[in-house]
Amino acid sequence: MGEINWTAEAEAWLCNIYSYIAKDSAIVAERVVSEIYEKAQILEEFPEIGYLYRSEPEGDIRILLYGHYRVAYLIKKDLNQIDILGVFHGSLDDIDQYLI
Repeated sequence: MGEINWTAEAEAWLCNIYSYIAKDSAIVAERVVSEIYEKAQILEEFPEIGYLYRSEPEGDIRILLYGHYRVAYLIKKDLNQIDILGVFHGSLDDIDQYLI
């Protein structure tokens, strides 16, 4: 089991997702962001549930899917910690530019 840490960048992504959806409906925006956050909580119990994106010296970067969104996270090798790196819409072709 690992402790989940949301990076400032990941929190900013969630805020951007909220702002974009809230243009049409604040209620829907709140629900989507809450559900993304709740989906990520599964990583405490099952950190390797997402597919392996790539391995780094710090640990493995994995992707957890939720609807049209991809939650990128790092399972740190030397700590019992999971860093949420970002939340990306599935339409983004190359998320490499946003990750470590």
